[in-house]
Amino acid sequence: MRRLGLRSRLLLTVTAAVTVALIGLITGFNLILDHVLERDARDLVRTRAVTQLDSLHIVQGRLRLGETPDDRSSDAYVWIFAGPRAIEQPRVSAETARAARALAAAPRVRFADVAATDTRLYAVPVVAGGQHLGTVVAGVSLAPYEQTRKLALLASTVLAAIVLAVVFLASRWLLDAALRPVARMTRQAAEWSEHDPEHRFALGPPHDELTELAATLDGLLDRLAASLHHERRFSAELSHELRTPLARVRAEAELALRRDRQPREYRQAFQLIQRNADQLTRTIDALVAAARYEAGVHRGTADAWSVAEDVVRACSGLAADRGVTVSVGGPDWRLRVGIDADLAERVLQPVLENACRYGTSTVHVAIGRKNSSVIYTIDDDGPGVRPEELSRIFEPGVRGTASLPIDDEGAGLGLALALRLARSVKGDIVVDAAPSGGRFHVRLPSG
Repeated sequence: MRRLGLRSRLLLTVTAAVTVALIGLITGFNLILDHVLERDARDLVRTRAVTQLDSLHIVQGRLRLGETPDDRSSDAYVWIFAGPRAIEQPRVSAETARAARALAAAPRVRFADVAATDTRLYAVPVVAGGQHLGTVVAGVSLAPYEQTRKLALLASTVLAAIVLAVVFLASRWLLDAALRPVARMTRQAAEWSEHDPEHRFALGPPHDELTELAATLDGLLDRLAASLHHERRFSAELSHELRTPLARVRAEAELALRRDRQPREYRQAFQLIQRNADQLTRTIDALVAAARYEAGVHRGTADAWSVAEDVVRACSGLAADRGVTVSVGGPDWRLRVGIDADLAERVLQPVLENACRYGTSTVHVAIGRKNSSVIYTIDDDGPGVRPEELSRIFEPGVRGTASLPIDDEGAGLGLALALRLARSVKGDIVVDAAPSGGRFHVRLPSG
């Protein structure tokens, strides 16, 4: 069974609520009208009996008729009984006449309805000096009242049907008008998310339900666009960082297989392949760590000094090859970074490798704290970074002009990936412009 849509459910709900309300109103109206008509019939027949009673005279203990009221209508039935004998009676059916005689025999005020003729009777005893002399019985036809009830019920039912139809059509139109923009915005958001994730509704600050929905959809599109951007950046970084080591592994393997070599030459080839494989492993681990921490995985803590010492140890081979001395300094007290040690090392190592590659003789790592961050300041005595290169050196595949005389081994993870890792944990990497000597500041959250 197909499930009803939101518009159909709302329309059914409104229609059902209005139907229940109209049924209640019709029922209440007709009950009140019935009560009012019932009271009016009783008052009318009682008034006729009292009026006739006032026109009677008692002469020597006997009832004498007075003048008959001139405004008596054709359906005004009045009986006057002197004892059991009727001294005045209208022309009515036998059933009504028997009912009137039965009322006259009772020495008290009472009502009686004659269902066969749809008539209501009212009897009032005539008493003088404590003696029951006779009875006045008045009657009224209930047909006009029944007709009024039927007409009122029919009119209220027709009116309710008209109101229900109007409410149904108006509700359908209003719901269509209200939900049409929602459906249109939903379709547009779905189309934009697939073909144009940069498109937005841009309706400004929310001031009603539609603008609030537009703002929510804009937020969803922003997060989707950011996710797509991260995915594309991840792919670009992955291809950029893996291209060089993979090419080296392939080239070295092809060169080793091209002809027979000495065991020493095979060993050198395997060592080069191993170094590039280690570089590939570090790159993949760093990319996976960035994705994991951007997804909100719990972050641990690590000793800032231990992180720096481990990174210096990892770069010792490169530093020895370049003839660079690396030192670490900082405050006497121990600082802690608010991320795992392996991720902190992956952020710091590319920057230190970069300093070792471009430094002339010395590289110094200073550890400090500023506000709620741990700052690693890495200085080298190399050629420095030009002002126009401050942001470009962090772009994938871009190298500064100072790298031109340097060989093309590369730093493995690269400054672009290091910056991404730092920002994934609410940190950052900045560089100072200087004509000589490079200075990088790596900021990481404190633990």
